[in-house]
Amino acid sequence: PWLLQDSYSQATQDAVLIVGLNVLRIHTKPTAAAIAYSLDKKGIGKRNIHTLGRGTYDISSRTIEEGIFEVKAIDGDTSLGGEDFDNRPVNHFVQEFKRKRKKDLFSNARALLRLRTACERAKRTLCSAFIEIDSLFEGIDFYTSLTFYTSLTRARFEDLCQDLFRSTLEPVEKDLRDAKMDRSTAHEIVSVGGSTRIPRIVKLVSDFFNGKEPSALMRPSRTVLPSRLPSCPVTRRRRLRISS
Repeated sequence: PWLLQDSYSQATQDAVLIVGLNVLRIHTKPTAAAIAYSLDKKGIGKRNIHTLGRGTYDISSRTIEEGIFEVKAIDGDTSLGGEDFDNRPVNHFVQEFKRKRKKDLFSNARALLRLRTACERAKRTLCSAFIEIDSLFEGIDFYTSLTFYTSLTRARFEDLCQDLFRSTLEPVEKDLRDAKMDRSTAHEIVSVGGSTRIPRIVKLVSDFFNGKEPSALMRPSRTVLPSRLPSCPVTRRRRLRISS
């Protein structure tokens, strides 16, 4: 994460040494994304990197020129992550279940996990989804329909998460101010993480950058290994320098 304290960074290095590996360099997630995305690209550019993982939201602005990465600013929100977008529909259906069945799903970890899994699947459809879970709690089935529980439509999901969506732009604005960059000068916007695929977030980011669409939608796991390769001795023939 971008806001990694020295003690946590040292603990990470110690853990790597314990398993017999050598620590060459520690990157933040936005830096890893910038390197992975830029490995096969040449030239000069200003990029704004968005990493919305399960637990944190990381933003960075940097310039890239012939293999030299210069970090202009870095910001984020350690209290915002993809899990927060899952919690909203889960809490919504827990309250509906309690109101209509007089049962509290929060008292049963297994039932809550099954509901969360179903909500995550429904969220990925992003259009309209009905949730059906047999014997969710004390033999009671759970299903969404127009006459019983509310179905999870895209509009309802966006309504449940509207404050979270608004909060995604605050770190971006601060990051650009710190970097002394104008949104119109960004050559590319790189988005990393499953939640950056949510249509509402894609539109918010695009509108903020004057209609420019995110040029990459990558999973965090796909940025880790490629970003490490330039640090390895066998690949050091390629010029790469990171400045912060």
